[in-house]
Amino acid sequence: MGDVGTTKIFENDKMIVWEFALEPGESTEVHTHEHDYMFYVLNGTTLGVFNAEGQELYDLELKTGETFAFTCEDSDLVSADGKGHRLPATHSASNTSSATYREVLVETK
Repeated sequence: MGDVGTTKIFENDKMIVWEFALEPGESTEVHTHEHDYMFYVLNGTTLGVFNAEGQELYDLELKTGETFAFTCEDSDLVSADGKGHRLPATHSASNTSSATYREVLVETK
């Protein structure tokens, strides 16, 4: 399983802060979110979201400056921000655009 971000930039007993970057055409490893989290999009793109078996679930358009928040509910991630997203806690993503995707992700412990 991979990490939920590219670089861990801070951790204490209450939170973990990650920088996350994904180049065009690049994919993450399959990874599992075990904590509630939010992220802020620094450079938006479209990401394909895949389940643990590699089946594409949907494309997620992420615009620069947007924020998203998710809570862990059993084996799913559920929007905590009213945006209506639901996806498996174990998944991968692929940058399907021609621009580098970047975000800052904060997990709460």
